[in-house]
Amino acid sequence: MNSTDKKKRSKFNLKQLNIKGITKVFTVIRNIQAFTLIELMVVIVILGILSVIVIPRITKRPEEAKVTKAKVEISNLEQALELYYLDNGMYPTTEQGLQALVEKPEIGEIPQHWREGGYLSKKKVPLDPWGHPYVYISPGVHNKDFDLYSLGKDGKEGGKGYDADITNWE
Repeated sequence: MNSTDKKKRSKFNLKQLNIKGITKVFTVIRNIQAFTLIELMVVIVILGILSVIVIPRITKRPEEAKVTKAKVEISNLEQALELYYLDNGMYPTTEQGLQALVEKPEIGEIPQHWREGGYLSKKKVPLDPWGHPYVYISPGVHNKDFDLYSLGKDGKEGGKGYDADITNWE
């Protein structure tokens, strides 16, 4: 083989290599295709179905959590009222209200052994999860000692679902 044959052969190999490389590039490009309109429509329909199923479940969760929080707070307030009773031999009156758990009452029957610092750890009476004050009645209508309840989401007595009252007697 002379040098011209080698050059031709190497050029031929380079051309063949370049053609193979270009062919591979075109094959890769051909394999990378855009989504068709039908594929996009199917994805949109699937996302729509999922949102119809998932969104109602997610939106109900915050209200369920608020109901649970109200029940827990009512239970905590009941415990604080029991401690008040153990110290003073009486529950705060309706007029004194739940504020008697954080400040020594100055109206009605004044407790003789009111605990310094109060009966609630946060030093304030919580509002229900919807921003309404808890209703406290002593002596109670439904319970002998006291009634304690939240008026629910709507802030009105009665109601159904999340608007229903959350009470310490049911």
